[in-house]
Amino acid sequence: MTRTDVSSASARVRGLWSLEGRYRVLHLTWFAFFVSFVVWFNFAPFANTIRDQLGLTDAEIKTIGLCNVALTVPARIFIGMALDRWGPRRVYAAILVFAVVPNTAFAVSSSFEMLVLSRLALSVVGAGFVVGIRMVSEWFPPREVGTAEGVYGGWGNFGSAAAAFSLPLLAGWYGGADAWRWSIGVTGVVAAVYGLVYLRSVTDTPDGVGYARPRRQGALEVTQPSAVWGLAGLTVPLTAVLGLVAWRVWREGVVTDGGLVAVAVAVVVLLVVQQLAVFRVNRPALADRYPVEDRYPFRNVAALCIAYFATFGSELAVVTILPTFFADTWGLGPAAAGAAASGFAFMNLVARPGGGMLSDLLGSRKRTLTALCGGLVVGYVVMATLGPAWPWVLAIAACMCCSFFVQAGEGAVYAIVPLVKKRVSGQVAGMAGAYGNIGALVFLTVGILTSTRVLFLVMSAAALVALLASRLVVEPENSFAAELVVDEIAAAETALRPGLVPAPVPALATEG
Repeated sequence: MTRTDVSSASARVRGLWSLEGRYRVLHLTWFAFFVSFVVWFNFAPFANTIRDQLGLTDAEIKTIGLCNVALTVPARIFIGMALDRWGPRRVYAAILVFAVVPNTAFAVSSSFEMLVLSRLALSVVGAGFVVGIRMVSEWFPPREVGTAEGVYGGWGNFGSAAAAFSLPLLAGWYGGADAWRWSIGVTGVVAAVYGLVYLRSVTDTPDGVGYARPRRQGALEVTQPSAVWGLAGLTVPLTAVLGLVAWRVWREGVVTDGGLVAVAVAVVVLLVVQQLAVFRVNRPALADRYPVEDRYPFRNVAALCIAYFATFGSELAVVTILPTFFADTWGLGPAAAGAAASGFAFMNLVARPGGGMLSDLLGSRKRTLTALCGGLVVGYVVMATLGPAWPWVLAIAACMCCSFFVQAGEGAVYAIVPLVKKRVSGQVAGMAGAYGNIGALVFLTVGILTSTRVLFLVMSAAALVALLASRLVVEPENSFAAELVVDEIAAAETALRPGLVPAPVPALATEG
């Protein structure tokens, strides 16, 4: 890294303390993500309390936990479409205001069925992450977008850790048998209030910059015939993962054989509908009607999905299993094991922004992602060797080193996502984010069926596949432009559409 790069990095860090212009939008947006994650993760700290108070079985508690993520995968796809159509300001506000309804229902629930239904609805709130990806990319020029997206993802993602340590304290302050209900209920009210604040406090783009929208809705818009077939293949896991969730619930004995068959039929029907939408929306691409200057390489989308599967997917799985791993391997108590494992999540505060900043400064987003995936391969191999022979302090250090590559890799993925194609960046973000959730479900299932050591080796193999896939990435055009880059073709079409407010379409614009 040159002296100029160091100076640039220092300037960006200083800029993060600003509350003006684009930095104000960044801070308001990462806090929206933070609030949504507090709501999404408000069940875990009280799982045992809810089980004991309502007389639930361990299988039922696991089922509620699965319901908390069940609809996040499809929701990320549909939310990506919505924000490309209506803009991130309105969509993020709608998600946060919506959260108060199922969250309140969960807080007052007294039956397993109500807990399941309300948690299914709350899993949609966990998909809010993709909205901010596009919002941030609309305000920051390409040469700074990695750092900005890293801060958004890393600081916002800390909402999960904040829920884990703050909500029990709030419940302890309130006291009584219903303390968990009040503690959870407050988070939904805070989310709704902040949603209204967010709606009034931001705009989708800086003044004078048009908001580019996709030409067609219903599926990701691609621009080449081969990409249509690639998209058809890439969407299969997005539906099939619902079958995996159903199988997990059936395996716990909560769903009957008939229920599992019914879900399987529904998944097949949904898959057919999804495939029909892919080919309907992309008829122009199948006919090869897109001009060369309006095309984008679909292999970037596929590679980024694979990379996020390996990085964010493994992070969610490791955070879930690590407290138990430390307790069983070194005989630590619950509090000590939780504290030891928390370092993995706390790295989000610096590692994810760091990965985005490296992507901005090292001159190649592709090579940065490849290098971080390589570090992740090694990191999980090292974690597979952890055992009683290791001093637990060194084991924590090894986990945190691995965590750096996990979360810096996530930052590097989303340093590329918003640059793939401006007008569909919400859908690309949604698809990559969905693959992260798919990765978590796959890895957790592997963990149930095998040992922790095997799980770490499987994660290392996934990171190796991500490394190979990242070599196929085509560096996006204008990856390091100093000014905001506008999809002029889409913005011009948007301005002419009936029912939409016309927007000016400048060639380039800078927001200070």
